[in-house]
Amino acid sequence: MRLLLPALALLLAMPARAQSPVVSTPEQREAVSLTVYNGGFGIVREVRPLALARGVNAVRFEGVPAQINPASLSLASLSNPGSLSVLEQNYQYNLIGTNSVLDAAVGQRVRIVRDIGDRTIAEEGVLISQPNQGRIIRLDDGRVLVNPEGTIELLTLPEGLLSRPSLLWRLDSERAGTQRVEARYMTEGIGWKADYVAVVNEAETGLDLTGWVTINNQSGATYTDASLQLIAGDVRRVQPQMNFRGGRAADVMYEAQAVSAAPQEEAFFEYHLYTFPLPTTIAERETKQLELLAAQEAGTQRRLIFDGAGSYFPFYRAPRPGAGGATNEMAAAVVLEVENSEANNMGMPLPEGIVRVYKEDSRGNLQFLGEDQIQHTARNETVRLYVGDAFDVVGTRREVENKRISNRVREITVEVEVRNRKEVPATVDIVERVFYGDWEITQSTVPSEKIDARTAQFTVTLGPDETQTVRYTARFRG
Repeated sequence: MRLLLPALALLLAMPARAQSPVVSTPEQREAVSLTVYNGGFGIVREVRPLALARGVNAVRFEGVPAQINPASLSLASLSNPGSLSVLEQNYQYNLIGTNSVLDAAVGQRVRIVRDIGDRTIAEEGVLISQPNQGRIIRLDDGRVLVNPEGTIELLTLPEGLLSRPSLLWRLDSERAGTQRVEARYMTEGIGWKADYVAVVNEAETGLDLTGWVTINNQSGATYTDASLQLIAGDVRRVQPQMNFRGGRAADVMYEAQAVSAAPQEEAFFEYHLYTFPLPTTIAERETKQLELLAAQEAGTQRRLIFDGAGSYFPFYRAPRPGAGGATNEMAAAVVLEVENSEANNMGMPLPEGIVRVYKEDSRGNLQFLGEDQIQHTARNETVRLYVGDAFDVVGTRREVENKRISNRVREITVEVEVRNRKEVPATVDIVERVFYGDWEITQSTVPSEKIDARTAQFTVTLGPDETQTVRYTARFRG
């Protein structure tokens, strides 16, 4: 079914009232600034001129985000501070569309134009049901048409429909004339995340790191030439916030933009604030990327970690079919460690995000090594990236004895065999995290290091195609 609107321009007209409203459109913006939080919301500040009379004024403020939080809005006059107050505010989002027009037209006279055979028939009647209940028209001759084929023409356009979400205000102004006003409000549906690209050098002793900001705007508005800031940190919100979701792939534009200078970073409260030097336009349903940071030749250490009792990172592997219940075989985890310090050519706060690691092969082609998620990382902290598992460095952990010495004392003996099938030496950190209570390692074939209250580490260096076995006995009390 088709819907014919004879006068679309009328959609922009307010219902007839005693006072015609002052209409403010996004095109009249003098300035707009946007602060985006990685929690999926943003703070918008925009400046527009309003031509106001002295006393009470009706104002329609068009083009606000569809996901605005009206309760967060504040309005102030920049021309005459303190001279403006909001008496009443309404948020209207009944936007034009086939269903909304027909919903508003229930009870109104309409014309239905149908093709019957080789004839076109036009009949008038009253629309008596909403679209979600089925289109029902009572014709002037008494007949009732249920979901008729054809075109419905509206004889008059329903009132109250808008082309874009709007705020309707009653403002009390102490002065007459044009005032520059600033509106500030919160909107859902816009957020950002960090993504990083790390390229490891040939010797695997350093890397180049580039950080990107990915902004996804599903707020229902476009921010043209906006001054952009980002807040990194975990900001607490009392009201349940809407999930930050991207739009469907077909509906989302993607744009990568490298600004001429990196954003200025500064501590702000207990968070970090990033201010971009150039204005940018963030369109509705657009995903935009901006460069956040860059570091060259940051030193890195590659570690091989065998964690047969559990995992250095939270995953657990079941024994192979037929293996003993106290035996666990696995490959060594590959971990890259980078000190986030100025001495290491870094020293910048790193917002939470995914780090994708690459390295050039012998032909100069960039190959993907793995990726990991980092949390917010402050200056002078260590970044640890678990990028994958070693192909040629594997091991077997076997608990060979577990006995009770007394009611409060237990003793275990463990053997960890690590095998280096590479043609070059390999250093492996064996991590054991099975300890509890008051414990000590009473015997060991390799010196141990106590990492924390429940973890010990043994380090072995294996030659090419070498196998070593670490055997230790630990006693627990408690």
